[in-house]
Amino acid sequence: MKHIPVFVLLFVACFSSSAQTMTDSIQQLDEVVISDTKLINYASGIKVEVLNDSVLQHNSKSLTGLLAFNSNLYFKENGYGMVSSPSFRGTNASQTAVVWNGININSQLNGQTDFNTINTNNFNSIAIRSGGGSVQYGSGAIGGSIHLNNKLAFNNHFENNIQGSYGSFNTEQVGFNSSYGTDKFSINLGSFYTSSKNDYKYLGTNKVNENGSFENMNFNINLGFFVSEKDVLKLYHQNYQGQRDFSGTLVAPARSKYEDENYRTMLDWSRVSGKTSSKFKVAHLHELFKYFENKDKESYSFGKVNTLLLNHNFNVRINDKIQFGTILEYTNLQGKGSSFKEPERNAFSAIALLNHKPNNLISYGINLRKDFTSGFESPLVFSVDAGFDLFEHYKIQINGSKNYRIPTFNDLYWQPGGNLDLVPESSYQVDFGQQFNFKHFNFKLNGYYISTEDLIQWKPDINGFWSPVNIAETQSYGVELELESQYKVKAHHFNVNAHYSYTVSENIETKKQLIYVPFHKGNVSLAYGYKKINMYYQHMFNGEVFIIGSMLKGYNMGNVSFGYTLNQRGIINYEINFKVNNLYNTYYENVALRPMPNRNYQIQTIIKF
Repeated sequence: MKHIPVFVLLFVACFSSSAQTMTDSIQQLDEVVISDTKLINYASGIKVEVLNDSVLQHNSKSLTGLLAFNSNLYFKENGYGMVSSPSFRGTNASQTAVVWNGININSQLNGQTDFNTINTNNFNSIAIRSGGGSVQYGSGAIGGSIHLNNKLAFNNHFENNIQGSYGSFNTEQVGFNSSYGTDKFSINLGSFYTSSKNDYKYLGTNKVNENGSFENMNFNINLGFFVSEKDVLKLYHQNYQGQRDFSGTLVAPARSKYEDENYRTMLDWSRVSGKTSSKFKVAHLHELFKYFENKDKESYSFGKVNTLLLNHNFNVRINDKIQFGTILEYTNLQGKGSSFKEPERNAFSAIALLNHKPNNLISYGINLRKDFTSGFESPLVFSVDAGFDLFEHYKIQINGSKNYRIPTFNDLYWQPGGNLDLVPESSYQVDFGQQFNFKHFNFKLNGYYISTEDLIQWKPDINGFWSPVNIAETQSYGVELELESQYKVKAHHFNVNAHYSYTVSENIETKKQLIYVPFHKGNVSLAYGYKKINMYYQHMFNGEVFIIGSMLKGYNMGNVSFGYTLNQRGIINYEINFKVNNLYNTYYENVALRPMPNRNYQIQTIIKF
């Protein structure tokens, strides 16, 4: 009851504010082109790294492969192409939010996203937002969030891209993207299919990955059109269907199979009128998995959730220095599964956002969020951030926040083991960042601290059943470095990107580093282009990680690629690339007893017209 005044204030503010002056042209463009403007308008003191379409095109098509070599995230994979989960600033996979065009799409079953089910070919850009973001993006945005963005460009264009590749272990990929637009209408669509026998050799043994084959299909379509001069309707749709034979380990062969599907559809109505703008979103999310313990038999266990989301986003520019936004969101979740009956959850969220730029040197924001969730009390969360442009080439960013993660359907209802007495995890974090920006050189240095209470962990009970409990208190702190340099000498193009992170993530009581969190992680990408020739080299270092009762050794791994463009100035443009993955034939494991691929090769053709 004590939070009702907060809700009433946000509700009234959402519908009562109005103004008459013209909107800033940049704000209007952002409203038209992308769905998630919070990354631009309310992130003055937040570290955000954007990977554009050229980076996406020449990197791995899985979100795991892209971010492992182009961010500070650490990944653990149960074998190549299998389940992949990140560690962001020492937090676990369920504490990293994945945001699709502005809405959180983490699974309602296990609270996380399998990064090997996300194909990067379907997106125009991918943003990495570091630090707590629960106010804007909800449950799970504790360590950071990954933003998958589809852009709709309202100008005259018609562009197409076809690509196909073949590689080691009978790995085949084929994809298609098309974009068409006028000043009133825009559409883009894409599809991507991948299959692989994935029967790579386990280095140093006489064994191969016998049960690791997989195939999946991604499809997306996004369209928008101007209903009037002030109103734009946008439709976003994406679906994924996959089948994987789950790989075994060095000591235990496997015969299991896993099928999963995800469907996401969102209708977005945006209106810009004077100083005010509003968005109304209706989204339906569907997730389903089937697990076959024996792939040769028809019996399986399953789980599914259907999510209905209604979201109203209101923004007003009070003047050229202050903007204020509110978000009201209602979510209905309906689940069904072999290990739980038919749980249902209703949640309502009220959010207030404020950004103030008193002068050209300072910009700060204050944000509040309150959730009303059936079944348990959700905390009131907040965030504050500020950016200081102290000198022409030097900027400071500071932010602090309280964040949370609510128990998932598996945590609460899984039988046997579910725990209805769980409470949401709560977390506090602070971040201090510095940016140095020059013509050919950009450098970022961030230090952070995260404290988490009521961490949900699955542990065996007195009867031997695994059950989740609120038990652990953890802290994570560390330093992140990010470097980017671009240089051009006549027809020669040089590009360098590098990341390094030092991470301490420990149980406060035991003072021991958490499992699968390396102290040291780094990567560097070197790219060179000259007329029709392009090439790049990627290198990644993962330090040693603790596992239960032991430790996994650290490793270095490199990839190299060579490309050549044909008919560069013609209507149809052809590009051929040859890539060597794991150049040094390094033996490494991301998860204990699950070796990753040896040296392998890939040839790719890209046709643009």
